[in-house]
Amino acid sequence: MEISVQDYARECADKGLRGNYAVCRSDFTVEQEYDYTDAEQEVWRILSDRQTKLTKRLAHKSYLDGVEALGLIDRIPDFDEVSQKLRKLTGWELVAVPGLIPAPAFFDHLAERRFPVTNWLRKREELDYIVEPDMFHDFFGHVPALTQPAFADFMQMYGQKAESLIELGGGDMIERLYWYTAEFGLMQEAGQVKAFGAGLMSSFSELQFAVESPDAHHVPFDIETVMRTVYEIDKFQRAYFVLPSFSALKDGFEKSDLAAIIARWKDAPVLDPATI
Repeated sequence: MEISVQDYARECADKGLRGNYAVCRSDFTVEQEYDYTDAEQEVWRILSDRQTKLTKRLAHKSYLDGVEALGLIDRIPDFDEVSQKLRKLTGWELVAVPGLIPAPAFFDHLAERRFPVTNWLRKREELDYIVEPDMFHDFFGHVPALTQPAFADFMQMYGQKAESLIELGGGDMIERLYWYTAEFGLMQEAGQVKAFGAGLMSSFSELQFAVESPDAHHVPFDIETVMRTVYEIDKFQRAYFVLPSFSALKDGFEKSDLAAIIARWKDAPVLDPATI
């Protein structure tokens, strides 16, 4: 059952979440309200400059191409300005949200090629870790890959199919697919492994570990295995799945019998990422 904006705002307030959910529209979007302080702009520059030094070396070319196409380095991005560029590339646009929003609303936005981005930024004392996803994670992490047509199509299909797959009992399985691709995905590039997932792009420490550490466990991407493998929320992943290309991700999601995979494995023991 879908939750009302008012009920969700009350729940978020009770949990102490930072965003102002009381001003959400019916689709859980808000105005970006580009009125950021000099201190917030400085935090953005620190985060962006520090992370860019890593992404130039460790990020997949598709991510770097997206950064160049959109221009998101020197200041907090204006979502409307970026949306104008993104629409021309892949038909996507950005919508501002106060933070995490209910899954049905998130899926609806993806299905319509709208990517929700949090409208507030972490504080200076939170440079290295923040509990809630903020604008830096959502924007610097996720948005550059949306310039790539195959990945953009995958994200739309994910939004279109997710709710029906959840209704089949595949909620955890479909979450794992998003986690191991959009959040912590790696991809081959000229015989090397590079990163594109937002959880890595926005993390100073885990990006280096996932790509460069000999202790990082790299596993060839297989959609069925991904959907069966549990993940870590508050520590480095014990497995990172490596895609051959965004086209392989799109084709795998589009052509696999996801309902059959869910029926086959939803009640089976999950896979340990350390042993796959």
